[in-house]
Amino acid sequence: MARKYYQGKFKPRNPKKYRGDHTNIVYRSSWELKLMTRLDTHPDVIWWMSEELIIPYRSPVDNKLHRYYVDAVVHLNNKDGKPETLMIEVKPKSQTIPPKKPSTITKRYINEVFTWGVNEAKWKAAREYCADRGWKFVLFTEHELNITK
Repeated sequence: MARKYYQGKFKPRNPKKYRGDHTNIVYRSSWELKLMTRLDTHPDVIWWMSEELIIPYRSPVDNKLHRYYVDAVVHLNNKDGKPETLMIEVKPKSQTIPPKKPSTITKRYINEVFTWGVNEAKWKAAREYCADRGWKFVLFTEHELNITK
């Protein structure tokens, strides 16, 4: 059975808030769409962008350099009213923790280990990029997006 993906083009209500080509904003999941809608309409958001920033990282799978397209970068006034910049990655909570080793090694477990390794490499590169700029790297899961399963 083919897997159905929820994706499309996002049309912002506030295109002046978007850094980049506001006519070509692509979401690749309903969770990304929810985040984009929040960033576009939230009064504390000064500007935001999606997949406009590319961070190089070395994959532990093939030891080659790859390009990480960050889900979102947002510059906003935090709860103290001070400006800050966040780099946001949207992932299910289950993908933000290392896979548990089962009693029998399966193809699924091996794929989960590879995915975890690549994600960790991306996030390490993102954290270093943010640290160099005084930004924060955050993972948004179903909890932060108020999504119930």
